[in-house]
Amino acid sequence: MNYLGYFRLKKEPFSNAPIQEFFYSSKSHSDAILRLKYAVSSMKGLAVLTGEIGAGKTTLAKRLLGSLNSSKYLAGMMIMVHSRITPIWFLKRVLALLGVEDESTEKLRLLTLLHKRLIDLNDKNIKPIILIDEAQMLQSREIMEEIRGILNMELPHKKLITFILFGLKELEENIHLDEPLAQRVALNFRLSSLTLIATENYIKHRLRLSGAKRMFFSKEAVEKIYYYSRGIPRLINTICDNAMFETFIQKKTVIDEILIKDVSLSLGLNYYLTNNQQVTNKPINKRTNVLNYKAIDDILSDFNNKKEQ
Repeated sequence: MNYLGYFRLKKEPFSNAPIQEFFYSSKSHSDAILRLKYAVSSMKGLAVLTGEIGAGKTTLAKRLLGSLNSSKYLAGMMIMVHSRITPIWFLKRVLALLGVEDESTEKLRLLTLLHKRLIDLNDKNIKPIILIDEAQMLQSREIMEEIRGILNMELPHKKLITFILFGLKELEENIHLDEPLAQRVALNFRLSSLTLIATENYIKHRLRLSGAKRMFFSKEAVEKIYYYSRGIPRLINTICDNAMFETFIQKKTVIDEILIKDVSLSLGLNYYLTNNQQVTNKPINKRTNVLNYKAIDDILSDFNNKKEQ
């Protein structure tokens, strides 16, 4: 049972899978891609992109990877799933992405193979690019030193390899585990969340690609989505998906702000308010351009009433 037929959609509009077809190029995302492509084409050696959970880092990484011409670049991506990796594992993984498989666990041999491969690719005018997603998992000084050691493999006035690291903001701190590596960061970009206008355009974009003939969310609903999601694409998707399902169950035709509030609170998206944590995009009173404290009070009151019941 799903809502696709009810809304006459061809595809699920708010899946959180990083589907390139649904990529929405916000200003921040466009700026990020532009700068990352510059780092890649210029072989800057080391570039870093950070952002909140759900901001679209993985989607950007895959989009960048897919945009690189295979006749000019040899590019690969590794995804860090835990922090307990060794320098040997890392070296072997880099070699594998560059097309070199070797059973040896001897570091000197692996470094020799890597240097030989980089020289060979340079002779063929092919640029090696390694993308690392979830790079905040690189939490040891040894790994950072290993990346620096690989970057030291260069020719006069020319880098032989470029790393692009994608991760949470902790990644910036982790890089400083090896200060000489931190000084080699040629580009550092922080991906920002969507604005209110971009949030509305994002929702319309995904609905249109799914076959929608109209906008199902009221203007007030979009404002609530922006407020609870803080402009983070993954949270926007989650709220919208749940709201469309609830609308299908209730047999309504328009998704209003009341439903968005109910869905968001059921998902626990008032966490940042009830735990007194900083909210990136706070509700704004359009007339005075100040914080809408009444909106915050209403949410806190509603939450406390539910606790007492």
